[in-house]
Amino acid sequence: MPSPNRIREALTSGGFCYIVELVASQLTREAKLLEVATRLAQVPGVVGAGITSYAGGAMGHDPIRVGTAAKARGLTPNIHITCVGKDRLTIRRELEDLAAVGVENVFAITGDYPKGVDHRTNPVLYDLDSVQLLEFLSELRASGLPFYTSAAVSPFKYTEAEVAYQYLKLEKKIKAGADFAITQLGYDSRKFRELKRYMDERGLRTPIFGNVYVLPFKASQRMSKGDPPGCWVAPELVERIEAETKASTDKGLAARLERAARMVAIVRGLGYAGAYLGGDHQADRIRWIIKRSEEIAPRWEEFAEEISYGPKGAYYMYDAPPHPPKKRSFWTGVADMVKPGNTPPTLRKVFRAICGWMDRRPRVAQAFEGLELAFKKPVFGCQACGNCVLEYTEYVCPMTCPKNLRNGPCGGPFNGMCEVLPDQPCIWVKVYERAQAANRIDDLMVYVPPRHRSLQGTSSYINYFLNRDSRPGNAEPLIQITAGDPTIRKVPEPSGVKAAS
Repeated sequence: MPSPNRIREALTSGGFCYIVELVASQLTREAKLLEVATRLAQVPGVVGAGITSYAGGAMGHDPIRVGTAAKARGLTPNIHITCVGKDRLTIRRELEDLAAVGVENVFAITGDYPKGVDHRTNPVLYDLDSVQLLEFLSELRASGLPFYTSAAVSPFKYTEAEVAYQYLKLEKKIKAGADFAITQLGYDSRKFRELKRYMDERGLRTPIFGNVYVLPFKASQRMSKGDPPGCWVAPELVERIEAETKASTDKGLAARLERAARMVAIVRGLGYAGAYLGGDHQADRIRWIIKRSEEIAPRWEEFAEEISYGPKGAYYMYDAPPHPPKKRSFWTGVADMVKPGNTPPTLRKVFRAICGWMDRRPRVAQAFEGLELAFKKPVFGCQACGNCVLEYTEYVCPMTCPKNLRNGPCGGPFNGMCEVLPDQPCIWVKVYERAQAANRIDDLMVYVPPRHRSLQGTSSYINYFLNRDSRPGNAEPLIQITAGDPTIRKVPEPSGVKAAS
């Protein structure tokens, strides 16, 4: 008889619950993690554990093995599956392995870029993004595998483009099949409130877990510098934690636990479905945080005023008017007029015949692709992927994103700058600004499927008119992946980095 999925049961019943994060890093012995899992399974209110994979871009234990062992000890696992360094066939095998051992819960995330890897000289494969991974899970679920999926969202962004895109992408994830969401780490109750209001106003009833992290001083220092990506702690909070650490014999432990309990009270008061507890997984401390949060629950609004650490001049969606949209570029307007989707039916037949003629003559097709690239690379940043979706990304080539994402930004950028290339703007800021200027922000919620990697270096126009590329409205189900799929090619792993399992 299969064991119950306590996470699914808790969210279905509507009660407030807790998931505790177990970081399966190489710094912690696997036996220690399993000892912790045994104790956490006995804490009332804890319905599961998040088992990390590639947290912060660093290698760790196999999350599937750790999660399976935790499940055997009575703790329901929510396995983090990332897209780092894997093709879609590898990801499918991981998901089938999970199903084979009876693990249903999957936290579908893009994943942090591996530490110490230079993208310019040794790019890491991201064959899928988090939205595509959720779509893949939905297809597998429709085939009979009982997956229960969760997605990440980062409300702790402080420019308009980043905030809006995080929420738009969350909607895409929900449409792709996410059953619940978990926020990124942050210490700003105004952002917790903003996300909940956004979801309520958009009629989104998907349960959300608020991320509550027991934050020690050294970790606060790292996070204040953006390590790991997507996490940020205000300097004022760092100073407060430092003072608490120096002023007490317990090095600030009591203050950290109290702050965590207050944050739990805040997210509960705001109507979140649960708290995702990280930074400390000792069962007695988790039990204390839960009990304390229940005692102080009526004072949550008071604590929300206290725990509100955001940068000066930060953007809050409901507190400030939107910035005036930037003007559209000349080439964006030209591209709108000549994009293939606007081709009249008669001309489409002519272009299909011409493209078919070129396709049967490899040298001609290669020369045409060269001409196409000569124009599109300097104008749009084209990387010759052969699966052009520029019209869905406001004529910013998604292949210029170091993770090759096609459905919006990851959670790593801060103040508009890229996680992987911090000296460069995140390309999705430009995408948003162009969509805003053209009054078509809602169009950014269109699901963009994964590219066919076998078309790299071929003409996207020929592929489009011959209907063999991958784009919205012309994509094969991911579930059709087999070992012989021509779109699956072994890509060399970056030096010194092994694909996360």
